Amino acid sequence: MSLNMDKLMYKLKEQIIERLHLKDLKPENIGDDQPLFVEGIGLDSIDALELIVLLQQEYNIKLSNAEDGPRVFHSVRTIADYITANSGALKVTT
Repeated sequence: MSLNMDKLMYKLKEQIIERLHLKDLKPENIGDDQPLFVEGIGLDSIDALELIVLLQQEYNIKLSNAEDGPRVFHSVRTIADYITANSGALKVTT
């Protein structure tokens, strides 16, 4: 695992917590491969829309196909993989 990927996943956790107002969670409480929906941290369809907006606003990435949503938003790692695969020059700042 590259340092950039680790930083990206940590930043995503922070952004998810902030964007979805998950005040009871800390980034270290969310596993990289932990499911985000239902049996995982319990996100719902409204949260999915917020994650789509997050990708657009923070990473300038649009979900190319709505059917990809469940795969892309399965976990923090799958979101990070999607970002790295669909961004030109990824810059992660901490």
